[in-house]
Amino acid sequence: MTNTIVIIPTYNEIENIEAIIKAVFSQSDDVHVLVVDDNSPDLTGDKVKALQTEYKNRLFLEVRQEKAGLGTAYIHGFKWALARAYQYIFEMDADFSHNPNDLPKLYHACHAEGADLAIGSRYVTGVNVVNWPMSRVLLSYLASRYVRFITGMKIHDTTAGFVCYKRKVLETINLDKIKFIGYAFQIEMKFKAYLEKFKITEVPVIFTDRTRGESKLSSSIISEAIFGVISMKINSLLVKK
Repeated sequence: MTNTIVIIPTYNEIENIEAIIKAVFSQSDDVHVLVVDDNSPDLTGDKVKALQTEYKNRLFLEVRQEKAGLGTAYIHGFKWALARAYQYIFEMDADFSHNPNDLPKLYHACHAEGADLAIGSRYVTGVNVVNWPMSRVLLSYLASRYVRFITGMKIHDTTAGFVCYKRKVLETINLDKIKFIGYAFQIEMKFKAYLEKFKITEVPVIFTDRTRGESKLSSSIISEAIFGVISMKINSLLVKK
């Protein structure tokens, strides 16, 4: 996994951060990690700083002044990575809902199989979710079906946050014009790549809900995803005209 960086956004992930970093590094001696921390009150950032002595020149930390949303954290990380020589840029959560053992699968899809964007997909081979209540499974699954219908994308897991991008995808997308900050951010990034006709593939993974820490999901984030998709699609049609 050469020329690879895994971006992990954090806010109050002190219970998970050391274990997730070590699990990512166990996949390859070449992979690097960038933690983008929103000045966590539980001192997640300080824990990462302590680990940097163990993983010199492999573990990096960017601390923002306040909690500003998942999307802006990833945009910050993408720009950081693009300012350096990384060719494969991952996004994943800190809470082990995304299994680090699946990182090589996504890398292989881009590096060896020609994908420009590889998605760790919960729904491409059915519903592969563990420890979620049925209500949340249905919400997530139906949201992806809704997004497929509105946008026309042939992607089963449109809200997935476990993704590998080839560098050229992030160089092509105008990151300064990405509007959404919650789960709709994940949809918008995929939609922008789809409009640019990049090759998108889904790699089946099993998603396991966090066992430590608190979920960041809120009603405002869900609302942004539902109503933002319609405006995103309309704007794309207006740009064509």
